[in-house]
Amino acid sequence: MAERRISVLIPCFNEERSVVAVIKAFRSALPTSTIYVYDNNSTDNTALLAREAGAIVKNEPRPGKGSVVRRMFADVEADIFILVDGDDTYDASKSPAMVELLMEHDLDLINGARVSNQKGAYRKGHRFGNWLLTSLVGTIFGSSFDDMLSGYKVMSRRFVKSFPAMSSGFEIETELAVHALELRVPCLEVPTSYSERGEGSVSKLRTYSDGARILGVIIRLDLPLTFHPAAIRASADFAPIGAGGATADLRSWSGLRS
Repeated sequence: MAERRISVLIPCFNEERSVVAVIKAFRSALPTSTIYVYDNNSTDNTALLAREAGAIVKNEPRPGKGSVVRRMFADVEADIFILVDGDDTYDASKSPAMVELLMEHDLDLINGARVSNQKGAYRKGHRFGNWLLTSLVGTIFGSSFDDMLSGYKVMSRRFVKSFPAMSSGFEIETELAVHALELRVPCLEVPTSYSERGEGSVSKLRTYSDGARILGVIIRLDLPLTFHPAAIRASADFAPIGAGGATADLRSWSGLRS
């Protein structure tokens, strides 16, 4: 069997203090992967440093993480996609095991649930907000992830190419989670260590306004999408999964948690 093509996708906005470390960490963990950095109008040297570190660097002028992810998913071709933030808070060394799980069990999504004992890893209100929004998704859709808003995900090609991205900002993680739950694709969540940002690195997430936008997305995605063209295409892509009985009920995959 031919070797799977793995692409690491790193959306960035003003991450010059951390992007090189992220590139080096994933290059070490996955030497054969192709690493892409999509710069979202940074005003610092993010793009320059990423290019010097060996990443393929592209620019997405439309503001917001969702806009960047949409462009990445459209542009990049691979068999396995790894989406990770450029702030050097996620554990790259976990990625080979996540990729192996995806292939071994023919999964479409693995979500990296953040685990941290560092007080500075989460800003005030983020843990509670994440729990609240994740619980709401679980109530509406009957199942959910423990850390829906994690920025660390490993995905199959068909999941990425079927994803009808509509959000422009940080609510993109919610869309990804709901896409998996709505289509009942085989997915898994594994714990991954999470570190606080380095000195001088600043989070772009706005606790209350972005939280409100995420809530709006959950409400919008709970509305019937049966006749939405993107939903019809996605359902067709995953029809064999539904027929085979595999679902996105994370409890059915609990034995695979690591």
